[in-house]
Amino acid sequence: MTTASEQPCYTLINMSMDSEPPNEMQLKNDIENGDAKTKTTALKNLIYMILNGEKMPSLLMPVIRFLLPMQDHTVKKLLLIFWEIVPKTHPDGKLLQEMILVCDAYRKDLQHPNEFIRGSTLRFLCKLKEPELLEPLMPAIRACLEHRHSYVRRNAVMAIFTIFKNFDQLIPDAPELIHTFLEGEQDASCKRNAFMMLIHVDQERALEYLSTCIDQINTFGDILQLVIVELVYKVCHVNPSERARFIRCIYNLLQSSSPAVRYEAAGTLVTLSSAPTAIKAAASCYIELIIKESDNNVKLIVLDRLIGLKEDPTHEKVLQDLVMDILRVLSASDLEVRRKTLDLAMDLVTSRNVGEMVLVLKKEVTKTENAGEHEDTGKYRQLLVRTLHACSVKFPDMAAQVIPLLMEFLSDTNELAAMDVLVFVREAIQRFEQLKPIIIEKLLEVFPTIKAVKIHRAALWILGEYCTTIDNIQSLMNEVRSSLGEIPIVDDETRKAKGEVTEDDTMQGPSSQRLVTEMGTYATQSALSSAKPKKSEENRPPLRGFLMEGDFFSGACLATVLTKLALRYVEITEDQKKRNAFLAEAMLIMATILHLGKSGLATKNITDDDVDRIATCVKVLAERHSIMSEIFSNGCRSSLHAMLLAKQAEEKEVHKDLFEKKVISVQADDPINFMQLLATADSGSTEDQLTLSLTLATMGTATKKEHTDISSSKLSKVTQLTGFSDPVYAEAYININQYDIVLDVLIVNQTSDTLQNCSLELATLGDLKLVEKPQPMTLAPHDFCNIKANVKVASTENGIIFGNIVYDVSGAANDRSVVVLNDIHIDIILVCISVDSV
Repeated sequence: MTTASEQPCYTLINMSMDSEPPNEMQLKNDIENGDAKTKTTALKNLIYMILNGEKMPSLLMPVIRFLLPMQDHTVKKLLLIFWEIVPKTHPDGKLLQEMILVCDAYRKDLQHPNEFIRGSTLRFLCKLKEPELLEPLMPAIRACLEHRHSYVRRNAVMAIFTIFKNFDQLIPDAPELIHTFLEGEQDASCKRNAFMMLIHVDQERALEYLSTCIDQINTFGDILQLVIVELVYKVCHVNPSERARFIRCIYNLLQSSSPAVRYEAAGTLVTLSSAPTAIKAAASCYIELIIKESDNNVKLIVLDRLIGLKEDPTHEKVLQDLVMDILRVLSASDLEVRRKTLDLAMDLVTSRNVGEMVLVLKKEVTKTENAGEHEDTGKYRQLLVRTLHACSVKFPDMAAQVIPLLMEFLSDTNELAAMDVLVFVREAIQRFEQLKPIIIEKLLEVFPTIKAVKIHRAALWILGEYCTTIDNIQSLMNEVRSSLGEIPIVDDETRKAKGEVTEDDTMQGPSSQRLVTEMGTYATQSALSSAKPKKSEENRPPLRGFLMEGDFFSGACLATVLTKLALRYVEITEDQKKRNAFLAEAMLIMATILHLGKSGLATKNITDDDVDRIATCVKVLAERHSIMSEIFSNGCRSSLHAMLLAKQAEEKEVHKDLFEKKVISVQADDPINFMQLLATADSGSTEDQLTLSLTLATMGTATKKEHTDISSSKLSKVTQLTGFSDPVYAEAYININQYDIVLDVLIVNQTSDTLQNCSLELATLGDLKLVEKPQPMTLAPHDFCNIKANVKVASTENGIIFGNIVYDVSGAANDRSVVVLNDIHIDIILVCISVDSV
């Protein structure tokens, strides 16, 4: 007799509640007297109702009499579902007499001339769990192995496989029969099913067949090649001495035309061998798959496998020689693929191939400049900048090649990429003293082309901090003057607003041409247009534009930079006249910024903080105190140096942690694992990875083996209902049986009193129905009991079970005591998964 936990779980199909479900008599009348369409509808409704928990045993004979003889293919397909879900035994476990008629009908279907009916019937037989029904059908199933159509033959193989696995006494010669069938079969799908059966029931015969055709593996179909990879893995996993026999077979499958076969073969090769040649071949196969596959999800999956290879220190050395091949993956269009590729290449690059890597990255940077502006283009450019930055930090010799290229990004419209360049430039100019002249020269060259305010401000700070020679200081001052335009700014803007032309404008704007008239006299034609340019068409210098838009924080930054330049210029210049001129010019620029901020010409007025900052700088230049000079000249650079050291230490700590994770350390007192003595739960890396990955993909967690302690599996289903300090402790073990939920509640009396009329009161929310109310119990002091409550699942909606425990204390005059229980949330999807895993 099968227990409730051994019964299979079926799909829950939600019925429409718009109309009243048909009753038993109506269904019977439709089945007996309706036409083909009516009978089909009635059978569908019957299936719906049985799936939702209704029994309806009286309709079994009408189905056999009126539906089973029909030749309609739709009805026959529905009948396969019906016979799968309908109860086939009495409550005592004996087979129903009516099932003999069903068995005879399906014996005829197995001999039907239509291959679809034969194949569908064979697939249905795979789901039967009653050997009494299967035994009379065995000759017909065997005969289907010789059918002319491959659809029938491959389903016949699967039917024999399932029957042999469940009831091997019905067909004891199945392995020999399938081996003979495999030797003479030509269809790829039939050979795949037959070979897969031999793998699971008789590996010796499977290996014998593989040995006879190992040289023709490349000519097989991909579905058969995948099964061969699985067999080789299983055999070599159990018996490592067989690796040398089949390793060449896996190497050959790396050249298969199927991407799936190459992927599985590469994974198997890495598992079976740690030789450098094997790792290199598998990694090269992964790289080719990433490049040739168009699906980005496939690219990411294979790329993760490639990254997983790097985690092993021995494999990492092999992958270091493949960095240039890995960089070919950058041809992909997906940003996430490119990000992972750059991270992987950065982890693997060495001093031997860093030069080639930098050249490839420079080409990629050039491609992004020529490509159209797209959201991913800007982000990819930012990734390239960060990777080149990391290369220059890791290998300082590369900085001289990288910096000139990256400087061109400062005028880029992508502010993120430009800011990353400045972060890199700031670190490089601080760490590499020999590169400072190149950086300063290049930065001064691109400074006028910078359009973004944040980039302009950061570049100005770097130049102000590291321009230490007279020529550099004077060059920067000239750039600042040209970026501000004519000063005082307020007077110049006022003249432009009134339409007046400045002297510079007159010199640059008007031009004249002398002409000779018909009379022989000279005439002058002016090219100066009398039309007044619109304010929106004026082309202001960058820094003045920022100030006119109300960004006076840039003005405060400029005041700090000018203060540093002036103090440094005073120290290195002996000519007093030049000193005073430079100081006066710097203070004039600060004063005109303050004047502009207060004038109201800008979009926004200057803030008090910016006023204080600029006024402080003016005061510092006026007084030139030694303490303030030290702060402006050396304090900022010292702070930057400290920040870079802290960042460097943090990165070293991260790399140290990663390195420690990679190092496999074995302590003196660690236990020694013997594979033959290991329990399955403790097998770790020795577990079958194919089975483990399949289980994780289908179930989400690894399945428990049959010999696992059953108590450990039950503990995961126990829900605590009360606290340990409550007078009555309760916990429930939730047992799920198809559409019924059984709560086995343990109640413990933790007091020294006798509890009378102790009852469990439950209620439900959602489409859950409490079948019966639990009976009251009497508990002696420190006694316990078990109370069971049945809950019916009415639909696919989730529900909640809640309630309390009520009891009387013997000899007490007060009211009844109540202990409130924790809620139990029932998730129908999880219920289905739990039932299926039982």
